[in-house]
Amino acid sequence: MTNHVVITGANRGIGLGFVRYYLAKGDRVTACCRRPGEASALIQLAEIHANLNIIQLDVTDEASLRALPQHLNDAAIDILINNAGYYGPKGIGFGKLRAEEWQKVLAVNTIAPIMITQTCYPMLRKANNAKVICISSKMGSMADNQSGGSYLYRSSKAGLNAALKSLAIDLRSEAIFCVAFHPGWVQTDMGGPNALITVTEAVEQMAACIDRLDASQSGQFLNFDGKVIPW
Repeated sequence: MTNHVVITGANRGIGLGFVRYYLAKGDRVTACCRRPGEASALIQLAEIHANLNIIQLDVTDEASLRALPQHLNDAAIDILINNAGYYGPKGIGFGKLRAEEWQKVLAVNTIAPIMITQTCYPMLRKANNAKVICISSKMGSMADNQSGGSYLYRSSKAGLNAALKSLAIDLRSEAIFCVAFHPGWVQTDMGGPNALITVTEAVEQMAACIDRLDASQSGQFLNFDGKVIPW
């Protein structure tokens, strides 16, 4: 069965990896990014894949969110992957924190995925057992935090996990399944070249978990290989 997969932050890294994976499967993919005209990798893929649609989306802009259903033609969404993320300035520890920058990180990582899901809700309802995937991070796990620091990013992903848990409960009766994934330490611009796994490896393992996802896992925080991560 062909799925319609909508992916945010799709122009590079894990998002682009998901685009390539689902295109290879023959699914219909909508790739969302802030500047489609500069997304050279997506543009090249669109030249050879008629089932790829590239649309402009700024995940923190209300007008851009309101336009999303029209860009999607109100079509059913089988899989929504909230991948767009922002680490914020690195090396800013306690004593040098700035509220303005913290708010930017929270806006992208915590608030935007839930607002996008809310915007796409009518289209998710049109699908059979739709799936909402939020790319989180083990850095959002309070049980796993042994080193401190990274206040902005840690809190944004912990907040995302809390919101995702509520979302899963609220959408359970609609048979819309929701999970948060830690993608692993991945070789991306954020993860760096010394990271442990490639984008392809991370995406393939997460996609296998997404394919198996059902009501029993909805609301969980999972490692890329499907193992549960403590909150």
